[in-house]
Amino acid sequence: MLQPRTAQGPGPGRRAAEDGVGWVLGGKRRCLTRPAWVASAFMPPIRQRPPFVADERTQLVGWLDLQRAIVHMKCEGLSEADAHRSVLPASPMMTMAGVVSHLRWVEHLWFEIAFLDRPATGPQSGEGPEDADMMVSGVPLARLLEEYERQCAVSSEIIAAHPLDETGKHVGFAAGAASLRWMLIHMVEETARHAGHLDAIRELLDGTKSYS
Repeated sequence: MLQPRTAQGPGPGRRAAEDGVGWVLGGKRRCLTRPAWVASAFMPPIRQRPPFVADERTQLVGWLDLQRAIVHMKCEGLSEADAHRSVLPASPMMTMAGVVSHLRWVEHLWFEIAFLDRPATGPQSGEGPEDADMMVSGVPLARLLEEYERQCAVSSEIIAAHPLDETGKHVGFAAGAASLRWMLIHMVEETARHAGHLDAIRELLDGTKSYS
């Protein structure tokens, strides 16, 4: 999360369409048109490590995309009840659905707000509780995953359009002055950390363990 100024603190080729979810497959753009929300119109991202030898951008974006894909993998086959079931007594909002929602809004926060200084939207943009972005009771997990994928597509477009050395435009937070490279590395760390949370929560829910 961004820290107040007083305290220092998808991959390329995937695009969001106004009326559908887009992917590039075999060099051609595919778009699945959807109404307000249709679970069957969602396609989980591919899990793939970046090349062993590649330029910096390819490596950083590749590792972020892998962590994003692992988030989807940890949710595969999960029942709706378990998606919203809390298993950590001291962190009741830390559910599978809650973490996915949090990651969606973190993507929005860093790349749209901190980097581009776009208007803040979402559950944490007002005066609500600190964990408002994780309060998703009644929201289907498939919808949350699709919204997360759409937000990642927006982030990936932003990343692809700007130099890694370019700094953020948000003046309200100290971290808003960080470079895109800094924010990208932070998002690898943030997403991987929460993917680890999902790994542990999923095992506590139904015993499922997997990585690849």
